[in-house]
Amino acid sequence: MLALLAENWWAFVLRGIFAILFGIGAVSFPNLTVVVLVVLFGFYCLVDGFTSLVLAFEAESKGWYVLGGLVSLAAGVIAFMRPGLTAIAVLIVIGLWAIVRGVIEIVTAIQIRKEVAGEWMLAAAGIISVLFGLFVVARPGQGALAVIWLIALFALIFGFLEIGAGFKLRRLRKAGEAVVESVAQAASAEYGSAGGDQ
Repeated sequence: MLALLAENWWAFVLRGIFAILFGIGAVSFPNLTVVVLVVLFGFYCLVDGFTSLVLAFEAESKGWYVLGGLVSLAAGVIAFMRPGLTAIAVLIVIGLWAIVRGVIEIVTAIQIRKEVAGEWMLAAAGIISVLFGLFVVARPGQGALAVIWLIALFALIFGFLEIGAGFKLRRLRKAGEAVVESVAQAASAEYGSAGGDQ
């Protein structure tokens, strides 16, 4: 599992970058119409769904990645096909998506906890996502501007945590490559000295 995540570290960074861009857009233009917010959310969900399905394609245990990818893709498609949905319906879709996405992040963190230090970033992103989703589903009518700020804050925090987790996985991948290379060099040196003795 850890090798798969380390090999695809870029997916976490990509999701993080798009989450941060989404958050910056929401903070920079808080008076955006709900339709524009929905389209931005839909675009982010499509990127998230694509990266999750890429991970599922390479994973031994595909279930969580496929579920996350399909939920994200469905949320993105709904956002693009029905951008005029009422604000409350949009918030419920966003809240449900955040809950599912958060549970997947937490499960992944638990699965890799014995293999890597620093999995807390992934778990923290998952916990924040679940809490955000529960809040939005429980109180979808709290006022559009307040919700936009809350969505922006969530996207920024989640984005930075995803990028942090992605670069941690990249370092682990590079460390693994360095170990393999040093073992290969040692074996080559041993084989070369053994061949020279004959």
